[in-house]
Amino acid sequence: MSVSTDQFQDRMLSLGLARVSEAAALASAKLIGRGDEKAADQAAVNAMREQLNLLDIAGVVVIGEGERDEAPMLFIGEEVGTGNGPGVDIALDPLEGTTLTAKDMPNALTVIAMGPRGSMLHAPDVYMDKLAIGPGYATDTVTMDMSVKERVGALAKAKGCAAEDITVCVLERPRHEQMIEDIRATGAAIRLITDGDVAGVMHCAEAATTGIDMYMGEGGAPEGVLAAAALKCMGGQMYGRLLFRNDDERGRAAKAGITDLAKIYTRDDMVTKDVIFAATGVTDGSILHGIRREVGYLTAETILMRSKTGSVRRMTYRNPVS
Repeated sequence: MSVSTDQFQDRMLSLGLARVSEAAALASAKLIGRGDEKAADQAAVNAMREQLNLLDIAGVVVIGEGERDEAPMLFIGEEVGTGNGPGVDIALDPLEGTTLTAKDMPNALTVIAMGPRGSMLHAPDVYMDKLAIGPGYATDTVTMDMSVKERVGALAKAKGCAAEDITVCVLERPRHEQMIEDIRATGAAIRLITDGDVAGVMHCAEAATTGIDMYMGEGGAPEGVLAAAALKCMGGQMYGRLLFRNDDERGRAAKAGITDLAKIYTRDDMVTKDVIFAATGVTDGSILHGIRREVGYLTAETILMRSKTGSVRRMTYRNPVS
């Protein structure tokens, strides 16, 4: 696929991106609560891929379902779009929360972000230690180098409240047991989530609505880039540090062109240029309503954002079904 010299027209492409996330959500709707994670994910992947290939872009998936030998569709490096139009980077998770969908639990989303070619960190499929807060705070109000106690104290001071008034979102995993204990020792509350840490980070940007002030903990690095794209549009700060458990994972980093394995990435390191971001609710959550069923219709809610303008649109799509 030859890369066009066309400019990245974020305004023109934004509605098309919303259609991509909507199609994936609607496709997975019939599998909500059916207990089949793989089938739900595959339905979302197929629909997202089909819609992406209708867009006039020369797109490359930089954050996808995995390496080519692990993912038959929407793998890292896959080319999508018609090939006519601007060269773009695409980060996506066709179904963020496959388990949440299969069990009909809250906060399953379809997620996609798009930016100019070369604008997104090619994060390898490893863990990332993440820290995020919402907009309105001075730079480095919280940092990766702070202890848990220092982070909660610094955010409470900046917010003008007590530690007891801070709520931290954490992925419920055995690896976080000590961190959870440390957070609770400060007096802060914890919102535990079972899956879906893109949504977890996004919650920080709308603290008044979600009740979540900060996100911290280890999750997937690809999801970290997607979350950074969302915060670039919504406002907020995010930091991430890649974690490597073995030589295979360090090899993945080298393959992705990463040489400084200890680097702490800011939001704008992970997403260096203006992006557009779309997410559609699959199951009900704090940010978006899930798919609604009516006789003859499925209704989806989508959030569509552009970092260039800071615009955040919420759209309801009522789709007739036979």
